[in-house]
Amino acid sequence: RAPAAPAAEGAYVTPLVRKLASENGVDLNTVTGSGVGGRIRKQDVLAAAEAAKAAAAAPAPAAAPAAQAPAARTPSPLRGQTVKLTRIRKVIAQNMMKALHNQAQLSTVVEVDVTRIMKLRARAKESFLAREGVKLSPMPFFVKAAAEALKVHPAVNAKLNDDDTVTYHDVENIGIAVDSDKGLMVPVIKGAGDLSIAGIAKKTAELAGKVRSGKLSPDDMSGGTFTISNTGSRGALFDTIIVNYPQVAELGIGATVRRPVVIDHPELGETIAVRDMVYLTLSYDHQLVDGADAARYLTDVKARLEAGEFEGELGL
Repeated sequence: RAPAAPAAEGAYVTPLVRKLASENGVDLNTVTGSGVGGRIRKQDVLAAAEAAKAAAAAPAPAAAPAAQAPAARTPSPLRGQTVKLTRIRKVIAQNMMKALHNQAQLSTVVEVDVTRIMKLRARAKESFLAREGVKLSPMPFFVKAAAEALKVHPAVNAKLNDDDTVTYHDVENIGIAVDSDKGLMVPVIKGAGDLSIAGIAKKTAELAGKVRSGKLSPDDMSGGTFTISNTGSRGALFDTIIVNYPQVAELGIGATVRRPVVIDHPELGETIAVRDMVYLTLSYDHQLVDGADAARYLTDVKARLEAGEFEGELGL
């Protein structure tokens, strides 16, 4: 049977039906007749009127929340001003220029899968805080891996002297570049190569507290043999960092990003999985460190982090 035709298509409508439609506010052009030949009957008009009332009484669907526009940023009060460099900013500027003028700097980047590290940290962070009294961030894992690799790659943990000699350090004093209100600070974790994850975490927390309180001493910032800069803390994927002169290398840690990557699964073979990925950048002085040296160092750091074998140190 063919579907009934709407009234607008010419079906006859009786005066009684038209009057009933007018009284109930029903537009006959919107009504489909159920009578012979598509004729609109009284029942059709009453049904249309009831449907209209039900629709009017139903609550309106909730509107989708509008995308919230980012809050307007307040313009900096420094706009349009000429001010003198602060003492700290002047020292930073001088050190940066000294580094670039005295070294042949370049950078090498590797990509590291730190999924195991992130899972390990998630498992251990509550018990670690209760036991050690400090939070467990990802940073101590990077410091630990970097320090261990320095022990077997002496050219990366060295100093070029003015008399054309090289000093290969027998200690891993790792500076941590910290962004502060006063400028870039680099407090040093002394003997980082001999510290556990807990020891590194405690020392990092102690030095960070001194940075925030403005209580860093000259001794806290001296004696570094290698520096790590967490450039990813503000979302940067990687950075071509300037080496902390007179050191010959510095490691940059980019932002950890979850994204799909190809992995070789023991049962599934090559497959795509969501992993925690990070770029590590090693900037170095090419006068002493060759690209192959940098690559070997980064490969060892990468292998240590991807293996993620820190359970013993975390009490797991």
